[in-house]
Amino acid sequence: KQIWESAQLQKIESHMIISLTDIIEGRDAYTGDHVRNTEDYVIQILRQLRKNPKYEKIITEPYVKRVVRSAPLHDLGKIRIPDAILNKPGRLTPEEFAVMKTHPTYGAELVEEVLFGLGDPELTEVAVNIARDHHERMDGKGYPAGKKGEDIPLEARIMAVADVYDALVSERVYKKALPKEEALRIMKEGRGTQFDPDVLDAFLEVVE
Repeated sequence: KQIWESAQLQKIESHMIISLTDIIEGRDAYTGDHVRNTEDYVIQILRQLRKNPKYEKIITEPYVKRVVRSAPLHDLGKIRIPDAILNKPGRLTPEEFAVMKTHPTYGAELVEEVLFGLGDPELTEVAVNIARDHHERMDGKGYPAGKKGEDIPLEARIMAVADVYDALVSERVYKKALPKEEALRIMKEGRGTQFDPDVLDAFLEVVE
């Protein structure tokens, strides 16, 4: 009975994540591609980073599965951001950006509400960490909490690299897509300040 119940909970969990991803993708013309692209980058970073002895005991197979399953939910909080801000063609005003900066906190709350009590509490923790902290920076200048260095969970540091790179190389309503070489130059400038050096190096080894 316990095995059956566990399998059922995992099915419900998977269905919830897929349903939430569909909702996220429905917000604008770009989000669906972003969700798929970032998930792919996260997988590549994890594979490469696991080769680093520093992370071989942290990046286990169960951890990889949890991070990959959680990655599509990183922008869930944007559900609560008004369309006028989310899809604005021009630069956001300081007031509008302040609203946009609330999406990680909203996202973490939503993820926890939806996944809490289902089959895998560690999956919930990883998903919450990613949603809440993927805009934090190594130098403490990120948001929403201004976390610094390794106070930022590893899964969020991984998501940050995937998220920013895809944003740079993708067209948006407010910007043109950058060439890969230009995007990588910008990413390298953020090594150690915006991005975890180990995570960024693993990413660069894959994409270059």
